[in-house]
Amino acid sequence: MRDIAVFSGSAHPELAAEVCAHLGVPLSPTRVSRFANDCLEVQLQANCRERDVFLVQPLVTPVQEHLVELLMMCDAARGASAGRITVVMPHYSYARSDKKDMPRISMGGRLVADLLVAAGASRVLAMTLHSPQVHGFFSVPVDHLHALRELAAHFRGHDLSRTTVVSPDLGNAKEAAAFARLIGAQVAAGAKQRFADDRVSISSVIGEITGRDVIVLDDEIAKGSTVLELLERLRELGPRSIRVACTHGLFAAGALKRLSEQEDILEIVCTNTVPVPDEEHTEKLRILSIAPALAEAVRRIHNGESVSALFDAPPSE
Repeated sequence: MRDIAVFSGSAHPELAAEVCAHLGVPLSPTRVSRFANDCLEVQLQANCRERDVFLVQPLVTPVQEHLVELLMMCDAARGASAGRITVVMPHYSYARSDKKDMPRISMGGRLVADLLVAAGASRVLAMTLHSPQVHGFFSVPVDHLHALRELAAHFRGHDLSRTTVVSPDLGNAKEAAAFARLIGAQVAAGAKQRFADDRVSISSVIGEITGRDVIVLDDEIAKGSTVLELLERLRELGPRSIRVACTHGLFAAGALKRLSEQEDILEIVCTNTVPVPDEEHTEKLRILSIAPALAEAVRRIHNGESVSALFDAPPSE
């Protein structure tokens, strides 16, 4: 792969290094500096001319810093005559801003997509977007991966004979149903109403819960308010056991600690699309790597092969 160049921003260099290890290519260095007036400057410290450039950067806290850094990486690669620029964005935080549900609010998901394209991105590789329609916000091709196979491979190590996968809301029920099919489980969903970013109400759970092993599945866990509210409804129905799984383990504002303190939660499973600080790890936390899937997608994009075929193959060991 002599024509490929992979660079990482400062958001999650460990993931980028792991992806490069699976690809068998070096992680090219990036220098990020700051002027006295607080403006950022980004330099890609390897040749980009006519090369297939991949920029790895999830949008995680501080999101705005990492976004501007990514935009400058795109601009630097374009200015260096890159043959193609693919943004590898394992977590697109602005995907939550996907609709105009109140007067005079911005639709950040579409705006940031436009900014990335304007900065020079010619393709995007994303993982588990919050809403399917966000895919259409980009005017360049988007390869949209999911982590259901990696999560399924983990849970196949448990007895799944009496398992129900529970989506916290109807919006995520389609993904929960796909996951349930992968592991041969039943599916259920909560009836959720959101009042604020951290205030939700779940009035009921639709599906069979009593005496069953429950896996709560969501695309991301930020403050954990939805999962905690769902737990209250589940407890009323008497499940045999409860496990929690998500793709993006953001765990903001002490969410991981609050969840791990729930005695009936046996396990919390997420992937490494975003970094989880070591000091926040608990014995209940399991972090699965999606680097093999990202690396294989990068390889297929570089070679002009089908990325959708990844969903038909078993997950990499």
